[in-house]
Amino acid sequence: MQNSHEIDYEIIGHDMQLVEVELDPQETVIAEAGAMTYMEQDIQFEAKMGDGSNPDEGFFGKLFSAGKRVLTGEGLFMTHFTNQGHQKRRVAFAAPYPGSILAIDLQEIGGELICQKDSFLAAALGTKVSQRFNRKLGAGFFGGEGFILQSLQGDGKVFVHAGGTLVRKELNGETLRVDTGCIAAFSNGIDYDIERAGSMKSMLFGGEGIFLATLSGHGSVWLQSLPFSRMADRIIANAPSSGGSDKGEGSVLGSIGRMVDGR
Repeated sequence: MQNSHEIDYEIIGHDMQLVEVELDPQETVIAEAGAMTYMEQDIQFEAKMGDGSNPDEGFFGKLFSAGKRVLTGEGLFMTHFTNQGHQKRRVAFAAPYPGSILAIDLQEIGGELICQKDSFLAAALGTKVSQRFNRKLGAGFFGGEGFILQSLQGDGKVFVHAGGTLVRKELNGETLRVDTGCIAAFSNGIDYDIERAGSMKSMLFGGEGIFLATLSGHGSVWLQSLPFSRMADRIIANAPSSGGSDKGEGSVLGSIGRMVDGR
């Protein structure tokens, strides 16, 4: 018997996607605060401590779980959206930056998805959303994802956001080396670690960073082509400075434009 609510969904868009979740009467979807884009009538929402995966969890259990979320940079509350009407209704969620939405049925991958912190968007009620601490010191310090990953456990559908284009790789005992920021998610059974990016010359001048992530084992890996941190770094590096720098404003046409508007 499935414990999570059986929700239907549609992913809309290409480069800046959102997921529209269809709820039957009394069905509920949970989401991070601020992820909701729109909702139809009869959808009621409530901020709660915890994901609701354990209805018998007492107040102190919920407080402890919420406290762990706060310590790891997440919000204190999660929002529960429930269809209180008598017809099917829809609610939509989107991430705050361009990218792709990954929809996963946890039953199909062994009941757990491990993803980067802050990538969780929404999930069927009954999904346990928790923090997973990387046990390997090297991966924690140098692995881009840090010590803290998110663990989504259950038997329903979950929705995760990643930057750019998503690529799925299936590992059957092989090892995949990846830029540390490009890991979006992986299934249980995948071992995550880091290694040096080649020789000292390659590490310093190769442009690929000092360390690479290694993913090995048996399972699925999802990679993102444009992590938000990389996109933010490039925007900052090419933004005009307050001193009037021309960096990032184009070529000769940019200079002509600034002359026309008096800059």
